[in-house]
Amino acid sequence: MNSQVPVAIEWREGSAGRECQAQARTRVVNFYGCLLVAARPMAMEQKLVLTNLANHRSIGGVVVYRGKKGLEGWEMGVELVNPAMDFWGVEL
Repeated sequence: MNSQVPVAIEWREGSAGRECQAQARTRVVNFYGCLLVAARPMAMEQKLVLTNLANHRSIGGVVVYRGKKGLEGWEMGVELVNPAMDFWGVEL
């Protein structure tokens, strides 16, 4: 489903596990994950936590696709680790 949901993303980076945070938004959402656009790319299989800024719910995810950089940022596919029907706040 095409849906622009504002999200916060958090992940650990590098051998020291430095905590990183960024704002992003989705282009497409479904029960299993999303296509999101962020200012910087993340590595394939990067584990992260997504927080839906519309309903303040958080869920774990993994980057499973890294697309091209467009005018609005990098496209990335994220698979949700334990999908929840109400995470996106829309009826899927």
